[in-house]
Amino acid sequence: MKYVYILESLDWHHFYVGATADLKARLAKHNAGEVTHTSKYGPWRVKTYLGFSDDSQAWAFEKHLKSASGRAFAKKRL
Repeated sequence: MKYVYILESLDWHHFYVGATADLKARLAKHNAGEVTHTSKYGPWRVKTYLGFSDDSQAWAFEKHLKSASGRAFAKKRL
């Protein structure tokens, strides 16, 4: 199972989209500063996540959420 997730910074107005097989471990890495793209804006909380049984669908949805139309979708619906 792959999870596509949206993180929200608790101290800043920043969001991060990613995908992983282990959401708890990945969140711990984000909050420990081990992920370059998120280390400056922690701590983080999971705003929302979706589980996919098909890896290719998960990666496609993550890619969509990182696009302009995907960000608009997430802001409005997620």
